[in-house]
Amino acid sequence: MEKINDKLKNIKNPESGATLLEESRLSKVEFKGESLMITLQRDGISPEAKRKIEDEIIDALKDEVKEDNIFILSESKKSEDIYKAAGKAAKKEPAKPAELKVGHGQVGEKKRIPNVGKIIAIGSGKGGVGKSTFTANLAATLTAQGNKVGIIDADIYGPSMPMLLNKRGEKPEASEDKQILPLEAYGMKFISFGNFIHEDEPVVWRGPMLGGVLNQFFFETDWGELDYLLLDLPPGTGDVQLSMVQNLELDGSIIVSTPQDMALLDARKALHMFDKLNVHVIGMIENMSSFVCDDCGKEHFLYGTGGVMSACSELGVGYLGKIPMEMALRKGSDFGTPYMTQNKYEGNPVWKSYQEIASRLDRYFNPSDNKKKSLMSKIFGKKEQ
Repeated sequence: MEKINDKLKNIKNPESGATLLEESRLSKVEFKGESLMITLQRDGISPEAKRKIEDEIIDALKDEVKEDNIFILSESKKSEDIYKAAGKAAKKEPAKPAELKVGHGQVGEKKRIPNVGKIIAIGSGKGGVGKSTFTANLAATLTAQGNKVGIIDADIYGPSMPMLLNKRGEKPEASEDKQILPLEAYGMKFISFGNFIHEDEPVVWRGPMLGGVLNQFFFETDWGELDYLLLDLPPGTGDVQLSMVQNLELDGSIIVSTPQDMALLDARKALHMFDKLNVHVIGMIENMSSFVCDDCGKEHFLYGTGGVMSACSELGVGYLGKIPMEMALRKGSDFGTPYMTQNKYEGNPVWKSYQEIASRLDRYFNPSDNKKKSLMSKIFGKKEQ
């Protein structure tokens, strides 16, 4: 640390000529495991100068710490500092905010991800409803049914996929053309911000920076050919959702909720957000619908019953199904072995629920294929699979 601090004290702010130490910009320099975490106060520094400072820091420290283990985090109390050009005063210029293309301003043309079939956003109005667990197990189910599936963990502040897919601590590599190579687990491809930072390090970022990361996940990642790409969104209706919808063509969304009124209240907000952003809601999932006791076999409705189905009827939204709770579902999530990757659970209530939901999703996107399957079944006297 002494060598590192000696080298850092010589790094200068190119706009002022003063060192970072003189301007008190290095608020934290510490190791988290093998990762060196440097927190930079960037108020008043233009994006161009910030990039130059980061390059100089990495160049100065690369003999002491591997480049892949150096993480530079930025903190800023004034959002306008992210946008103002180098050398300009902090005063507002009335003609420029609309050109920043932030929030509800003008945005560029939406794009599709090359060679990717259906892109589905999976969201919820609140946290704690099991959305990430649902995403991982739905992806595993679709994969087992013969699809090529990818997952983008878009929850920058609380990424879960590295734990759910047993890839904690693994870092994605880059291809020769500098595309990010997604990690692979259980036959699925995935990318998560959790694999780029130490899992104990908080993310202190604002909307535009989040959007930049998401665009890299969308358009600078080598996804290859996929039938489905599932986007695991953070809770709520904030910057990540807006960045996603502004830049990416979506084929639909799924809302996950638990049955109780508190969760449904927030699920309605997520539904209305997708409506306002012209993203079709394919349907809702009732997660944690009940719990079957391992000892007595009795079904318990811990959060009430039928709440999501009633909400779907009221709101005119499709109902995709309900998923009960099993102890094995929780253990699989904690140990990085998704429930639907374990054939020993085949035939259990949770297993059947995921199979039915994946089949409904397939019928939604491929109605003609399913009509052909049904016709062939009648001709040859076979039951539909």
